[in-house]
Amino acid sequence: MTYPFDHDMFRWDVDDDGIVTITMDDPTQSANTMSARFTEQLPTLVDHLTTVREEITGVVIASAKKTFFAGGDLAMMKRATAADAPTVRRMLDTIKAALRKLETLGRPVVAVINGAALGGGLEIALACHHRIAVDSPEVIVGLPEVTLGLLPGAGGTTRTVRMFGIRTALDDILLPGTRFGPEQALGAGLIDQLVPSVADLATAARRWIADNPDASQPWDRPGYVIPGGTPASADLAAVLPMLPATLRKRSHGAPNPAANHLLAAAVEGAQVDFENAQTIESRYCTDLICGQISANIIGSSFFDMQAIRRGASRPSGYDRHRAAKAVIIGAGMMGAGIAYVCAQARLDVVLQDISVDAAERGKGYSAKILDTAVAKGRLTVSDRDQVLARIRPSADPADASGADLLIEAVYENPDLKRRVIAEAIPHLAPGAVIASNTSTLPITDLASVLAAPDQFIGLHFFSPVDKMALLEIVVGEKTSDATLAKAIDIAQQIDKTPIVVNDSRGFFTSRVILEFVNEAIALVGEGVPAASVEQAAIQVGYPVGALALVDELTLTLMQRIREETREGLRANGVESPVHPGWAVLDRMIADFDRKGRSTGAGFYDYADGRRTGLWPGLKDAFGGTSTDVPLLDMQERMLFAEALDSVRCLDSGVLRSVADANVGSILGIGFPGWTGGVLQYINQYSGGPAGFVDRARELADRYGARFQPPASLVALAENGGDYR
Repeated sequence: MTYPFDHDMFRWDVDDDGIVTITMDDPTQSANTMSARFTEQLPTLVDHLTTVREEITGVVIASAKKTFFAGGDLAMMKRATAADAPTVRRMLDTIKAALRKLETLGRPVVAVINGAALGGGLEIALACHHRIAVDSPEVIVGLPEVTLGLLPGAGGTTRTVRMFGIRTALDDILLPGTRFGPEQALGAGLIDQLVPSVADLATAARRWIADNPDASQPWDRPGYVIPGGTPASADLAAVLPMLPATLRKRSHGAPNPAANHLLAAAVEGAQVDFENAQTIESRYCTDLICGQISANIIGSSFFDMQAIRRGASRPSGYDRHRAAKAVIIGAGMMGAGIAYVCAQARLDVVLQDISVDAAERGKGYSAKILDTAVAKGRLTVSDRDQVLARIRPSADPADASGADLLIEAVYENPDLKRRVIAEAIPHLAPGAVIASNTSTLPITDLASVLAAPDQFIGLHFFSPVDKMALLEIVVGEKTSDATLAKAIDIAQQIDKTPIVVNDSRGFFTSRVILEFVNEAIALVGEGVPAASVEQAAIQVGYPVGALALVDELTLTLMQRIREETREGLRANGVESPVHPGWAVLDRMIADFDRKGRSTGAGFYDYADGRRTGLWPGLKDAFGGTSTDVPLLDMQERMLFAEALDSVRCLDSGVLRSVADANVGSILGIGFPGWTGGVLQYINQYSGGPAGFVDRARELADRYGARFQPPASLVALAENGGDYR
């Protein structure tokens, strides 16, 4: 039996037992996706399977790629607008109809999963009667669409609800967008069987087909009921009305249409038959695909992130570099975290401090993280011990002998930084990368006393280092391209996402985040209730309230950074405009001795280091009863402050690319993810950059000249451009 099909997405093979193996292999892409080619050819394939149904005994769905199937066509989804809704809906319905026809073929269908099956890939597998995967770290399955502002729209929402019930499907799979390894997927029921190797997949599939000639989906069998019941059942009827409030609590009220649509599609779909549930799913998915928020998130979280992680900013012409030994100077929280991620990446690490005891305490940070992983079964004792053995506590600069990477992570004092770096340099390997973890001090100034300033660069990590993905690489005036290339390679080696910025006081992230918190502090000074300021930040999508963040940074550090910045600018003949938030900060320190969480008193009160509530004295000190500033103005003052300063960073050359700005703002300083990042926020604002400029001018008229849009932004808006 042959397959008279002249298209090229699928290969067709049939064995002597009548089992057809369909191998997905898009010739134009490195991974299979739900592209136009797939959408066009899948129905023809399934129609042919239906035609030859009596001649076959089963079907195996396989992949010729390293991954099983990568999911939807994100480039198309990013471009889609409301005008494309009919086309998007037809695409979803076409794929759904073909997969539905496949699962009701009347022959057993098995998916053999050789690599990642995320999103659309898992949706294809869920339309099969049995799923077999290789027990390998390369196999990751899940439905992470919600993390891109979408929902599973090729049947994944409908099928998981019918497989696991509404609550389990939503709580464990759909709403968190969980990615499962092989064992976890088996335990969750997304995978039915694991085999040791790719070579075992076909044999296992054929055996299952032989043992299950009449396979069907549970929801197509007489008497089937959804696990846990429908929304009409007593137990769910009591719980489901609370789910919207739960979602609002999770998102803190920030824009979250994907989660809301998922909840609606799951609950509404569970009240109707399978076909109508699929229709409901398509309607909600189409709305998300054609909406602005998914385009924002896909652009930054996928395309910009991919470009950066692949080294888009890496100078060409340099061989790939892999560091072997790192010396980390300073075993405080930052240095200890840097030591941990380096040791995890299999570097030999010298963790240096003023005493061996201090360095040992720094190593204890790694021990605590690793012990937790062992306790949770994510790591073996042997693996933990191997990581810890790679960290050597030291107080002797000579122990840096032969290191090809130095990262200084001591207190933000330029003289101290220069001294400890100078002590270590004679012991380093030739050509070593010499870096500072400073968050604000100019790299060029720190490098000024070095014999080889071309080897010096900023590697600004974020706290906690083991959890924060971003690494801000800061290029000084004399930093060489060779050093930058090595730094990007090191970032990839230790599994960090590197953005590259040029030298400036505060660089990009530290400078821009101060605009956010200064605006919040200014609102307090205007008499706006502090609780309202915090809610404004949280409800627009910031991960924590601005005033809580100020306390974490410490008020005195902010004050010192401000004054050092002003002095640095004055030295160059530039006078900083006075921000209205500065007076509030100064009064908090001078009049009330409230300096932040570390001292037990800031904008919040603390007990045993834990935040107990906003300081009641704020009302007496600053008013705290004003209702003159609308919630939208509060939110947009924070958002616009960061976006406008990011434009200035781009204008001055601190920022090297739009992608660096967007990814850095989301990963590094908590800019709301739904916006797509600081510059995409301008692009997507109602009316585009022109609408943003108009609104900025309104804010400037009401609240001060700091909101006046830069000339470059005005010109961009007038020319109908955007940030790309």
